[in-house]
Amino acid sequence: MRPVLCLLPVVLVALVAVRHREVLADGFGSLRRADPPWLLAAGGATCLTWVAAAAGRQGAVVERLPRRRLLATQFAAGAASHLLPTGLGAGAVNLRFMTVCGLPLARSSAALALYLLAEGVARVGLLAALLVAFPHALRPDVLLPEGAGGPLLSALGAGAVAAAGTLLLVRRARRALSSFLRTALCEARSVHTRPARALALWGGSFAFPALQAAGLAAVGLALGLPVPPAHMAVAYLAATVAVALIPTPGGLGSVEAALIVALVTAGGPVAVTTGVVLAYRIITVWLPLVPGALTLGALVRLKVI
Repeated sequence: MRPVLCLLPVVLVALVAVRHREVLADGFGSLRRADPPWLLAAGGATCLTWVAAAAGRQGAVVERLPRRRLLATQFAAGAASHLLPTGLGAGAVNLRFMTVCGLPLARSSAALALYLLAEGVARVGLLAALLVAFPHALRPDVLLPEGAGGPLLSALGAGAVAAAGTLLLVRRARRALSSFLRTALCEARSVHTRPARALALWGGSFAFPALQAAGLAAVGLALGLPVPPAHMAVAYLAATVAVALIPTPGGLGSVEAALIVALVTAGGPVAVTTGVVLAYRIITVWLPLVPGALTLGALVRLKVI
């Protein structure tokens, strides 16, 4: 059974690549026209995202995790996140890694939730800070007719209220959630009593989206996108926050569409913007996908996860 699990990630990569072969061809075509130094900068930022993720994951638990295995797990988790609905693949890999390291399942789940919460807060916080610093970075009126924002927000608010009401009506779910929250709060308190862990958690959580945004800005500069780098960072953060609720594998398709829309609202021409987004996704998703899948298979074979 384990050899089959080792080969499964590679098979899934092949299936996803065949399905998106036209996107891959267009993306590599954009890379051929790009300025190499800026592409190297984008690749460097992408590599540092795995270091930032490893720091954040370590900061979410009190126990010291094996560093090399933790870093390799983040690389493998990146591939898993693009093969399963957003967040599920990476979460499953990290959850399995922590349980193999000896953490009880309840505490591993709490640590996973703590990291996701910290990364979400950091992403939204960075977006809010950049919007305050650059209030005209995005122009939603380019795509939304006047008055469309109110009904959209109302619909989202109604959906959130309905979801909360459903949760409150389900007694078992409420009890399970209450127990989980107690464990998560205990884990959060323990982590924040150790300055080194708190620094790793929040430093990694803020660095992760910041490095992703920097990678997009570098690709934009490589392809001559006429948008200021700070505005490209705002567009990236806004797009990723917007697609967080769309359950597609790794955001494939939804992320590209959201990034194109966000960069167009930031003032980028559609043609250049499309090339930038495709090139960016080649660097951050497709090039690491095969080695990431192979690493995932190796970690399964070695029983690291």
